[in-house]
Amino acid sequence: MTTPQHARSDYRFFQPISTRWHDNDVYGHVNNVTYYSYFDSAVNTYLIEVGGLDIHHGNIVGFVVSSSCDYFASIAFPDKIEVGLRVVKLGTSSVQYELAVFKVGDDEACAAGRFVHVFVDRTSNRPVAIPENLRAALTALLM
Repeated sequence: MTTPQHARSDYRFFQPISTRWHDNDVYGHVNNVTYYSYFDSAVNTYLIEVGGLDIHHGNIVGFVVSSSCDYFASIAFPDKIEVGLRVVKLGTSSVQYELAVFKVGDDEACAAGRFVHVFVDRTSNRPVAIPENLRAALTALLM
């Protein structure tokens, strides 16, 4: 496996996540697609709790338009993990996040990913400027 490229100190926010029994695949480790759900959970928890995003009734929603992940070391149920989050690019209507999965207590990432959100009007699905409350929360994560 590749040497990890991401250290815990490189990230601004951490979301604890408990792996689940069904996260493991037939090879006995968390399946690659599950990491994307961890990323989604970390970002959306931050946007809801810190940025005030109303996912049920708000006029603005975030669409993932690009994503990728690199894997460095395996995790498996019942590992306790934390997803580190940072923002590397903040545009008018979009944001690029970088995320990393760490076992609790470890300084080196098991996996690192990226994804881009474009914020759109819920009704028209057209891009809109990031609202000030979300922009402030995202700015706090800028590297």
